[in-house]
Amino acid sequence: MLVIDVSEQIKEPIGWIQHYEISETGDCPIHGEMRLLRTDRGIFVSGALETTGKAVCSRCLSSFDQPVTLKIEEEYLLEAEEGTFTIGENREIDLTEAVRQYSLLALPMKPLCREECAGLCPSCGHNLNLGACGCSPSAVDPRLAQLARLVSEGK
Repeated sequence: MLVIDVSEQIKEPIGWIQHYEISETGDCPIHGEMRLLRTDRGIFVSGALETTGKAVCSRCLSSFDQPVTLKIEEEYLLEAEEGTFTIGENREIDLTEAVRQYSLLALPMKPLCREECAGLCPSCGHNLNLGACGCSPSAVDPRLAQLARLVSEGK
């Protein structure tokens, strides 16, 4: 759980800065450093966190852990406003939801398990990263037959 007790920071003057190390282990390890800046409305949190997200390769459909760097910049307010993060009743900042949202934005739209991923056979669906499938080469689309002829002639 990514919770920071800010009961002392709230008592500090505006502009006061503290650095806070994050190191969580478990299913989804996360580590990095956050900077907490006292503002007139609460605490501004900024920093970079390193973690991994579960992803599915867009070519071969294999699940893999995608390394992710999160650059977080959010202000946690003392008084709740719609659409903002707030400092809890116990004077704690919970970074869990911010990390979740930033992770969704940081993951690539078409993740690849590796750059040279061969993908799936379009005929039988075999994962070509595991070896050839044995399907015969598919017939050329008639709309591309002229281009295929030029390629085979070496032009």
